[in-house]
Amino acid sequence: MHNHTFDINIKNLSKIEGHTDLDLKVREGKVESCKLKIRENKRFFEESLIGQNFNQAPTIMSRICGTCSSAHLLGCIEAIEKTFNLDVSEQTKVLRNLLTNAGHLRDHAMHLYFFCLPDVFDKDSVFDFKGNEKNLLHDGLHIKEAGNYLSIIVGGRAVHPPNSVIGGFIKFPTQEEVKEAINKLNDSRKRVLKIIDIFYKDKTDFSRKTNYVGLINKDYNFLEGQIKTAKGTVIPESKFGDYLEKVVLPYSTASGFKWESKDYMVGALARLNLNKDNLHKKTKKDCEKYLKIFPNNNIFNNNTAQAIECLHIIDSSIELLKREFKEEKPLKPQIKESTGVGVVEAPRGTLYYKISINKLGKIIALDLCIPTQQNIIHLEKDISSYVEQLLKKNKDKSFITREIEKMIRAYDPCMSCATHFLRVNWV
Repeated sequence: MHNHTFDINIKNLSKIEGHTDLDLKVREGKVESCKLKIRENKRFFEESLIGQNFNQAPTIMSRICGTCSSAHLLGCIEAIEKTFNLDVSEQTKVLRNLLTNAGHLRDHAMHLYFFCLPDVFDKDSVFDFKGNEKNLLHDGLHIKEAGNYLSIIVGGRAVHPPNSVIGGFIKFPTQEEVKEAINKLNDSRKRVLKIIDIFYKDKTDFSRKTNYVGLINKDYNFLEGQIKTAKGTVIPESKFGDYLEKVVLPYSTASGFKWESKDYMVGALARLNLNKDNLHKKTKKDCEKYLKIFPNNNIFNNNTAQAIECLHIIDSSIELLKREFKEEKPLKPQIKESTGVGVVEAPRGTLYYKISINKLGKIIALDLCIPTQQNIIHLEKDISSYVEQLLKKNKDKSFITREIEKMIRAYDPCMSCATHFLRVNWV
């Protein structure tokens, strides 16, 4: 049927990070406009760093987000260290990978179990769970606790960790703490295998051939490597910003981005599509059946990809923890006037930092590109296409509204991170 004409206005989208509305206009079976109206307050993070000493930047930038604080901390640190050509120790690299793993594990667990699992069970929220569904929530809490504990022993806190600094770390895990972390991760492993299977079996489907962008490397870590796209482009991290095109969205307090003038997607689905061969060997063995569906264009399999990443994080973290961590002082940079780029994979996708520092060690320019910003235009296009697909199947307005919310949650957007910029051109 092509005579559908209606508007959908969703206020205060639920079970996502931050505050967002959606306005959708359908005329005779076609979506005329789709506007994701992010309405978080502008937060002026770039401006707040101008004139500050470089040493203050990582701690300040980790405050952009409570859930992704480690990603912002380490992205900022990487940009500053690249500015000064500072090459840190192998132990520091291991600890940073563990800290990033901890953040991803905690964040994925919260998203999968508490935001998306109700959609799989056709429930409004986890408060409607009964029986075995409640047991799954306990699994989610155990996994989240394992991530928190790993962050505490490596970074000093579960959120906004203070131990990771420019040039290294100021405190190190004890053998007793390492042993306890391994126990918690091993306990979480069997729980994660259950949630992978649940999301794998979920038949919600919307596929659209598109471009994926993400960091690739030989051990599927989230901190170093090259930028690759599904189109075959491979570039160094330092060139990432050259391919990004900022798009002002006059109805939103967040900008969007295009890659070479086209919409694209970042996040767990992109990472798995581009780099699944480099997952941990134990993960690949136990996920052989699930990995066969990737590369995959079904956006709802972003949840499956996050669940598989949880298993990889557990397996790689246990391996990284099997060593003794020794005291070592952070390296001191030689201050010079220069610019550096840091690119890391945050839970929601590729995070870009570009920092310029003068000869006095003061920050004179800062540019950030947040994963959710990169996905906004792609998400709006997916919603429009999905709605038209559902209309052809004669689905009603209430059903379509629920499906739109499920799709938005599958992207795992973080709206508060996305509204960091200084100026909005209102129309």
